[in-house]
Amino acid sequence: MDFKRIVITGAPGTGKTSVIKSLENAGYHCFHEIIRTMTLEAKKSQHPDSPLSNPIDFVDDSLAFNRALILGRLEQFKEASQIREKLVFYDRGTPDVLAYMDYFGQTQQQDFKDICEKNKYCQVFILPPWEEIYEQDNERLESYSQAVDLHVHLEETYSSLGYSPIEVPFGTVDERLAFILNKTNI
Repeated sequence: MDFKRIVITGAPGTGKTSVIKSLENAGYHCFHEIIRTMTLEAKKSQHPDSPLSNPIDFVDDSLAFNRALILGRLEQFKEASQIREKLVFYDRGTPDVLAYMDYFGQTQQQDFKDICEKNKYCQVFILPPWEEIYEQDNERLESYSQAVDLHVHLEETYSSLGYSPIEVPFGTVDERLAFILNKTNI
């Protein structure tokens, strides 16, 4: 592999999108989180008075939702082979699907695990929960305490797949960007 695949992950509301946008503005190729569009679509089928929740938890067929999600991320993984850059960044990786399934108590499918094991990223950066910047919105449906729990599941899932996630310290977007680029060893 003549380029590095780098995942930026973390629980909702940790600043991932700001970091990804900053990387993109700095000229790096970034694959964006695909669940935002899927969440908006899934919410259309949810009763308006229902409590806010992650679509993985409330869709009629969570397995089909998760399958579409992991296959979408796998497609991004494969598409990166066509990119002529030294670094390619992903706003979440395929293992995130396993972490969320684990968090919601859903049975992990062997083919999902196989996808994660056969399609490896070079580095994983994890942004920790940061209460001062946390906000719920139309796509970010989890509470802050749920985000903290999800962070643990993300760390455990990536670690179980042989990764050593690098925690990105709190700071400005520029400081976080500099930290990530420094650790990519380019």
